[in-house]
Amino acid sequence: QNRRFCNVFDQMDKDLTPEEIAQLKKERKEQKRKEKEARKKSAQKKPQTKAPVAKGQGKRSKDIRLKTAFENKTPKGEKKIMEDPMPKSYDPPAVEAAWYDWWNEKGYFEPDTSKSEQFVMVIPPPNVTGALHMGHALTNAIQDSLVRWHRMKGHCTLWVPGTDHAGIATQTVVEKRLAKERKVTRHDLGREAFCDEVMNWKNEYGSRIVSQLKRIGSSLDWNREAFTMDENFSTAVIEAFVRLFDEKLIFRDNRLVNWCCALRSTISDLEVDHIDITGKKKLKVPGYDRMVEFGELIHFAYKVENSDEEIIVATTRIETMVGDTAVAVHPKDERYTHLHGKNVIHPFRNEPIPIILDDQLVKMEFGTGAVKVTPAHDPNDYLCGK
Repeated sequence: QNRRFCNVFDQMDKDLTPEEIAQLKKERKEQKRKEKEARKKSAQKKPQTKAPVAKGQGKRSKDIRLKTAFENKTPKGEKKIMEDPMPKSYDPPAVEAAWYDWWNEKGYFEPDTSKSEQFVMVIPPPNVTGALHMGHALTNAIQDSLVRWHRMKGHCTLWVPGTDHAGIATQTVVEKRLAKERKVTRHDLGREAFCDEVMNWKNEYGSRIVSQLKRIGSSLDWNREAFTMDENFSTAVIEAFVRLFDEKLIFRDNRLVNWCCALRSTISDLEVDHIDITGKKKLKVPGYDRMVEFGELIHFAYKVENSDEEIIVATTRIETMVGDTAVAVHPKDERYTHLHGKNVIHPFRNEPIPIILDDQLVKMEFGTGAVKVTPAHDPNDYLCGK
């Protein structure tokens, strides 16, 4: 049924009730919906006579005009030629070109030693593991602002550039590239050839890092560029450690270290990622083709010396029991009070190891309340062993 609807506000002049106005709105909305469906059905029945529009030729296509490529007419190291009119919008190549080479050529980034007040800063050397990212851009912009401010104040200002070898991390990325591109390991190449590959990587990414620092305008004194594995730095590090040792400010000791089964090398605590798991879980381990299951709690029994009694310990790393040196219980755990001061027999070494009391290492409510102590495996066990 076709019905002509007048404006609701016209109807109000006729003193319609709110219920009647609401009904009119509802009927108008329904009528619009039906008309829309009718138009859609009609359009589907009509044959397509319109030729397909070629890509980029529709009404949405725009006349895209590329910017005129900037041509740097300034000879390298000379002051920038400014004969072209200033563009209406910011054009980075046009604005940034030529200036940095001129600054370098003029030695503006070198310290003026005739000045009495000094400001010297060493760049936190970026790792040669890869190219710089936005974080580096941010921190270097802040450093550059400080350096330029001191230079403008007339101070003897020096900002020293350099890169960090990042030993283990760089070794890892080089090994990954060798495996991916040439299907070889560092052991296949041998020490000398692998060191050459690492230096090739350093030269590639080190030069890229330098280029990036120059591109963002960092006012570094490139005459003093350094690499943390340069011979003079290596000599200085050895000298520093020898002096500190002779002055008894540092010492040598046997300590628990982290061994990487993939790198076959010790690595620092900073290189270790700790993962907390609450139950059995399979994880990917570097150097292993299959997933390795962790977190399964295993119970085994130690025989008490000169007794038929056993003490059951719980561990998630059963393979480390060959290095056990003690069994720890909580001093307030009444289940083991009668075993204080006694020993258990290690099943592989066939020798006694003590039952010790430790209220920090042992949680009475966890497992059996008895814990194997393996100083060569766990940092907490190491401290307990000491």
